[in-house]
Amino acid sequence: MLGRTGIEVSELGFGASPLDGAYGAFAEQRGIDAVHTALDLGATFFDVSPYYGATLAETVLGKALHGIDRSRYVLATKVGRYGDRDFDFTAERVKRSVHESLQRLGTDHLDLVQCHDIEFGDLDQIIHETVPALRELEATGLVRAVGVTGYPLAALGHVAEKVPVDAVLSYCQYTLQDQRLAKWRDRFAESGAAVINAAPLAMGALTSHGPAPWHPAPAPVLEHCAAAAALCRSRGADISRIALQFSVSTRGVASTVVGAADPQIVRRTVSWIAEAPDEELLHEVERCLAPVRDHGWASGRPDNQQPEGQS
Repeated sequence: MLGRTGIEVSELGFGASPLDGAYGAFAEQRGIDAVHTALDLGATFFDVSPYYGATLAETVLGKALHGIDRSRYVLATKVGRYGDRDFDFTAERVKRSVHESLQRLGTDHLDLVQCHDIEFGDLDQIIHETVPALRELEATGLVRAVGVTGYPLAALGHVAEKVPVDAVLSYCQYTLQDQRLAKWRDRFAESGAAVINAAPLAMGALTSHGPAPWHPAPAPVLEHCAAAAALCRSRGADISRIALQFSVSTRGVASTVVGAADPQIVRRTVSWIAEAPDEELLHEVERCLAPVRDHGWASGRPDNQQPEGQS
């Protein structure tokens, strides 16, 4: 359940960011087939953004969902971020953004609209202008719920405590390597916000093939993740399997969003989370990652890393 909204979401969410090709080349039809496979296997929550691939991911997702009964899925997108350095959280721009997303996604309403990577904006503007603008759209029926996303948990907590939001999406912070989200879940819940956990594979760091060159984590984090992946290989296992099983099993999370652009990966993900983890291997991996446990990176404006009043 998405907080107090009454919107039901699947335990496993489909992250549409790989439909933009950021994680490597992909065939559009395979991406569309991945969406259909996720639906067939019970996933109902789909998360995207105009930022992903400069609107490409929204366009492909819209094609994939064309003709699908609208009641079969919960659709979330974002506003405010449109490029690596292109942020605009003004009321006028986010309202226009919602209408643009509706067109690309081929729908008459969005179930959840989230302010994207709020740490790059002015948090006061998010609180006093952006969220209220989205609430105005909610009153018209174009939007059903409003949320925020970002990396610094303190920034997310600051906004959630100052203005009512229905959901908080955090990424890379409830994984085998970084579990800081666990300390914030109850605070988000107390404010009425559902918690969405994204990137349980740490944006590729907790995979056998490793992350893309753009990954922002410090070198020691990536080195220990690579060592953990090698440990799993030596045991005849895939680190992605145990990383997914660990993240999806956490309590107090409405949905765990996993990116995919290939139906085979979707089927594999669903089968993995249905299995019990290898507890012995899990403990070995945790020991391997212990030196970099909860180590992350700076993201966004310096004043948004630890907003006033947050701890």
